[in-house]
Amino acid sequence: MAIIRAVGYSRYSTDLQNELSIEDQQALITRYALANGMAIQQFYSDAAQSGASIFRRDGLLQLLADAREGLFDAVIVEELDRLARDMEDLAGIHKRLSFAGIEIRAVHEGVANTVTVGLRGLVGQLFREDNARKIRRGMTGNISRGRTAGGRAFGYRPHPTERGELVIVPEEAEIIRRIFQEFADGRSAVEIAHGLTKDKCPMPRGARAWQASTIYGWAERRSGILRNDLYVGRIVWNKTRFVTDPETGRRVSRSNPAENWLHHDAPHLRIIDDAVWDQVQAMITPDRTTSHSDRAKMRRPTRPLSGLLRCGACGGGMSVKGKDRSGRVRIGCTRHVQSRTCPKPRTWYLDVVEEQVIGLLRGELQKPAMLDLYVSEYNKARAEYAAGMLRRRSKLESRIKQLDAEVSRLIDFVARGIGNTDRLAADYEARCEELASAKAELEDEPPAITPVMLHPAALVGYRLDLAKLAQIMGTDNSSETTRYAEILRGLIETVTISETAKGQMEITVAGKLRALIDAPTLKRRLSGGAVVAEEGLEPPTRGL
Repeated sequence: MAIIRAVGYSRYSTDLQNELSIEDQQALITRYALANGMAIQQFYSDAAQSGASIFRRDGLLQLLADAREGLFDAVIVEELDRLARDMEDLAGIHKRLSFAGIEIRAVHEGVANTVTVGLRGLVGQLFREDNARKIRRGMTGNISRGRTAGGRAFGYRPHPTERGELVIVPEEAEIIRRIFQEFADGRSAVEIAHGLTKDKCPMPRGARAWQASTIYGWAERRSGILRNDLYVGRIVWNKTRFVTDPETGRRVSRSNPAENWLHHDAPHLRIIDDAVWDQVQAMITPDRTTSHSDRAKMRRPTRPLSGLLRCGACGGGMSVKGKDRSGRVRIGCTRHVQSRTCPKPRTWYLDVVEEQVIGLLRGELQKPAMLDLYVSEYNKARAEYAAGMLRRRSKLESRIKQLDAEVSRLIDFVARGIGNTDRLAADYEARCEELASAKAELEDEPPAITPVMLHPAALVGYRLDLAKLAQIMGTDNSSETTRYAEILRGLIETVTISETAKGQMEITVAGKLRALIDAPTLKRRLSGGAVVAEEGLEPPTRGL
């Protein structure tokens, strides 16, 4: 009797869980394989990844890619929900593995079939949704007790011993008062931001310069410093919610109706007095004459490169600055408009930029051999970089686990009355800041590296699409233009516009290569067309 070639898959959900969970699952899978006459060929795993989506789960995606190559006969998991806690995803995985002649075996459930997959998918999704409801219920309870349930606002820091409580940071509170008073005195948000940056005032975490948008915010969501009710001692929660886009796996923020917002007085957190607050709110009251649908239309990209343009001088975005006398649209650095911090702001004509970007992409698509060479060299560089990247992630994950344990230990010391309270509070605050920094650094780490492969059929189709797009580029925002603009935006990650020493325009296009390549670890229909490579299509167009 031939030995069945099997692989194991293991997963745990969050970075707060024990990383040894992977090893425990693999040991259980190994014992099951030995008891059932199966030989483990390889283990696949995803650490600290939710089962709510298959996106960013590189171990699972690699397993599915190897399954298409016929490298094994069975997949062993501890339970089916290790593969997915989403009905659609689990059914899709089962369908694709069954098509490849591969069975799924769960240690505690046996061989998976249509019935067990359907039931486990339903139970897993219900469990996940119920867990989310319980979390929101807990947050609602915190709000009713006067505690915060969201992120830390500028001007506050977490209380050293009371979970969910905030304390005012005096230095940041003075900046908040300065912003409100200057705005009430008639200064614009841009002028205030420029002044704060010039005076080197502390900034919200992660910011390189004060931005007008940080100060003025968004009326619909009551965001921004000038609209933050916390500054008058009023906690407002549930203004937004996050939903996962099934096509991309990304969490998308959505506004909740104002009647669903939760309010609670917190007078101990007040920074701004009522007189200044009321004056500022009257000055920023939004125009109610525009309908919600009209505002939604206004937020949609109106040009093919909207949201993709970057300033080569400072790295900020670029936006429309109006038209000249002939009606041609001009673009300029948004960061310069927001905070006056761009070292070399310039204005360019948008139609020239669009024309050159299209020409560059069409030229690259006419040279498929160059793209083959690019992908080959790109894979070599990725392979060399992979080991170092994995070491960095492992080091960060270990540091986060260590810091989290230290924070818990300090809280325990304070609760038991052990040690000097002031010193413990200072240590607690320092560890919390370090923990937040480590988590942010881990969040910024790139996803696991996978090879890419040129997709020749996409070259033909997109060469035709780009030719059509170039023909209609000069037309108004018709349905045809919108459709082909979406194709163009699917190819491009960023378009950076710089000025040469001679004062000429220089354009560099960083392409997603989404339609030009297909990774062995990704199946477009299954994964929603996730981007594998984001490096640029080179060389840049120069001397315009």
